[in-house]
Amino acid sequence: MEYKSIKEWPEGERPRERLLRHGAAGLSTAQLLAIILRTGGKGKSALDLARELLLHFNSVRDLEDASAAEFSKIKGMGDAKIAQLKAAFELGRRLLQNEADHLSEMPSFKNSRQVYDYYRPRFYGLKKERFLCAMLNSKNRVFKESVVSDGTLTSSLVHPREVFRYAIKEAAASVLFIHNHPSGDPTPSRDDIEITERLAATGKIVGINVLDHIIISDGKYISLMEKGHINS
Repeated sequence: MEYKSIKEWPEGERPRERLLRHGAAGLSTAQLLAIILRTGGKGKSALDLARELLLHFNSVRDLEDASAAEFSKIKGMGDAKIAQLKAAFELGRRLLQNEADHLSEMPSFKNSRQVYDYYRPRFYGLKKERFLCAMLNSKNRVFKESVVSDGTLTSSLVHPREVFRYAIKEAAASVLFIHNHPSGDPTPSRDDIEITERLAATGKIVGINVLDHIIISDGKYISLMEKGHINS
């Protein structure tokens, strides 16, 4: 079959023209990627290259996680195309963050699902665990946050003394703990449970109520309060 670039395709079949006429929602993932890539490589169109990327990396998430070195193994993927893809994914992350930021300057939550929906963008794409303490005032609104640790959670990294030092200093009425599992499985580990129970017990001693500890993963979450590991 004779190779034809996208510019030689009938106008109604070109991804960019289809997007402008009918909107982005009607395009396949490969077609959207082709628009970002703009051109293909020797003997292949931008759409061919996009399909090759999806086949090689299995999913959009794996594509986002790929390093420049991994991209360079695909013929046709030079520095410009790699930068275009990385920029597009970063814009997507910032859009998620902006959506969360605009929900409220001082968010309040009625249930664990609302906590998850608000904080999910903060943890999107992180490759390591991050433990966040959200401090709430007497009106049950978040007024300040503190990153307690970055890395695999252990009792030495998340020590009650360090966690509550910030909360006491800021005169928090209560706290929420949120951390992520990059593995995609939000099931709490033994360390997660032990840390939660220690923090809840310490909160009672210092007079700062621990409302919940939410573990976030890719599209899922678990509330350790709902699992019975935090007693009010």
